[in-house]
Amino acid sequence: MILLLAATVGTLFGSGAYLMLKPDLLRIVAGLVLVSNAAILALLAAALDRGRAPILPLGDGAVSDPVVQALALTGIVIGLAVAALLFVLAYQVYATSETIDLDELSQLETRREQELEQEEVSV
Repeated sequence: MILLLAATVGTLFGSGAYLMLKPDLLRIVAGLVLVSNAAILALLAAALDRGRAPILPLGDGAVSDPVVQALALTGIVIGLAVAALLFVLAYQVYATSETIDLDELSQLETRREQELEQEEVSV
């Protein structure tokens, strides 16, 4: 079971890293989401104790520490907020530039800088 979880985490990390290397904003955001989900799964897999309840009574009214589940939930919420922010940012880039390809955006920015320099020289 642990080997399966380790392979899943490795596959998610690898897929996310591969997507983040592509010159497309949506693929970069999808890769970041995959990497954050892989980190959460790795955290949960590291604390996996097969066959036991997440909160185990230890006697004298004490319970085991549920920090792992709290950290995973916090990571999920933060990952969702970051993904939403990045999707909105990618949409705004597309709305202003009509492209999400990073190479085309770089060429467009260079062209705009050259146009500004020409305007300054002519004035």
